[in-house]
Amino acid sequence: MNFFFWIALISLLLTITICLEIAMGMRRMTHIKNVPMLGSKKAPLVSIIIPACNEAATIEPALRSILSLEYDHLEIIVVNDRSTDKTRETLERMRSQYPRLRVFHLTDLPPGWLGKNHALQFGAGHAMGKYLLFIDADISLEKTTLSRAMHHILENRLDHVSMFFENISSNGLLNALFLEGVGGLMLLFKPWKAKDKQSGRYMGVGAFNLVKASAYRAVGCHRAVAMQPIDDIMLGKVLKRQGYGQDCLLGYGFVTVQWYGTVRELIHGVMKNTFAMFNYRVSLVLAGAVFIFLLNILPWWALIFTDGITRILFGSAILVRCIAFVKGFADAGINPASAVWSPVTPYVNIYIAVKAAVVTIRNKGINWRGTHYSLDELKANRV
Repeated sequence: MNFFFWIALISLLLTITICLEIAMGMRRMTHIKNVPMLGSKKAPLVSIIIPACNEAATIEPALRSILSLEYDHLEIIVVNDRSTDKTRETLERMRSQYPRLRVFHLTDLPPGWLGKNHALQFGAGHAMGKYLLFIDADISLEKTTLSRAMHHILENRLDHVSMFFENISSNGLLNALFLEGVGGLMLLFKPWKAKDKQSGRYMGVGAFNLVKASAYRAVGCHRAVAMQPIDDIMLGKVLKRQGYGQDCLLGYGFVTVQWYGTVRELIHGVMKNTFAMFNYRVSLVLAGAVFIFLLNILPWWALIFTDGITRILFGSAILVRCIAFVKGFADAGINPASAVWSPVTPYVNIYIAVKAAVVTIRNKGINWRGTHYSLDELKANRV
């Protein structure tokens, strides 16, 4: 048996193991559609807090979906974080139409804060709800989403519930990158274990982070993750680490967003937080790139220069991966034809990871929404 035989065998076994682990783990997660709505008499006040920085193109439809929520005890707070586009004008026009909207405009960013994190804490500081829902400014919610989430958090006596969202892009490559990104998060964080109090696993999702206000304040609010580009996940980590109960749900069909318009926008958009996912360690970036190459790129090239049982093993690894993509798209309500892009996504992911590390190190930090944050400061505030 030659070297490539063993690589092929390991590749196949790893691919099968990873796909099965993710599939079985997701089966353990609750889909929000299977959670009943909360009776209106039991509904505590929820404050929805939305940070908005140059979101003129998305904030109005997002707010209209929130204004349509079937939940009576609701407070809606929008924090305009130093926008330079038409976000302020859009928010003021909507506030005149819907007086219950509470809108705040920030003009300055205090030292030691990422802009979004400061905006979230600012909004929470003005919130009166017993529960706080942090969501992004481009998210649309199905009208029963909050009622179902509140039923889940109260019924299970939880302090934190996050929810994976559905990408509604029609771009096949973007859909494939989104699915692989979700798969990577599933593999890395195993969110189905977040509800297990004996497990150290945790999760948070910026599209839907519902937190009990008393727990949020007890862990130090967003000050605890002030310089974290992946604030949503790190808030989940802080809450879980301090013993608060949490769960992560599947929100396909209930929490939706167009996850970037083009691949170029995606690459630019994730530059700010990709290196943070690797804890600002070049060694982890390189290890991740090698892992992706061996598991998802080498098998395709090996079909050319191998033969016999080795080629069959590599081909089987590719087949398992393609089946996983088709199944993942079908479960998410996305056209399975997008699976044709599965051979391309590993190259894009390696490019993003390496470029994010190089750019962050070269610039000695990240540039996000017109503000530079130093790498030393980012590293010093790791959770």
